[in-house]
Amino acid sequence: MAILRQISQLGHPVLREKAQPIADHDDPAIQALIEDMLVTVVEANGVGLAAPQVYEPVALFIMAVHPSPRYPKAPQLEPFALLNPELLWASEETELGWEGCLSIPGLRGLVPRHRKIRVRYLTRLGEPREQEMEGFPARVFQHEFDHLNGIVFLDRTDSRNLVTEREYLRLLS
Repeated sequence: MAILRQISQLGHPVLREKAQPIADHDDPAIQALIEDMLVTVVEANGVGLAAPQVYEPVALFIMAVHPSPRYPKAPQLEPFALLNPELLWASEETELGWEGCLSIPGLRGLVPRHRKIRVRYLTRLGEPREQEMEGFPARVFQHEFDHLNGIVFLDRTDSRNLVTEREYLRLLS
C-alpha cells in the first residue's frame, strides 16, 4: 500500500546530491517508491516530483502534468515514472516560464528552459523509451532532471525574477 511521503525542503543536503542510477527496476523498494511518489505528487498538487525530494537520492522522477490554478494552461497527461532519465538533445531556442517547487514553498521564479528536448528513460516496467517533448512538459522534465543533479530552480534564475506565491497568483489573474 502506497504511503504519503514527506517532501524535503530547501537546505536539506539530499537536494544537492547527485542521484544514483537505478540498477534494478524490479526491486520491490523501487516499485514501492514509485507508488509512494505517485500518491505524494497528486496529494501535493504537483506537476512533477523527483526522488531526492522524498529523501531518496536515486535517478527517478514522476511527471504528473495537469492544469491547475498554479498552471492553468498545462496539458493533461497521465502521471508516469521515468527511471534513469537522460537528456539527449536540447533546442537552442529557450523560453522564460514560471516555475515553483514543492521543496521551495512560497516562491516562484521566471526560469529559462529549452523549448524542445529529446529524452531517454526506462518506464517503471524497465521498458526503454525515447521521445521528444516541448513546451510545458519539456520544462517539467528539465526541472525534475535538475533535481537528480543537485540543482534547484533558484540556481537557474536571477533573484530579480523571484516572486512570492501570492504575487504569482495575482499576476495570473
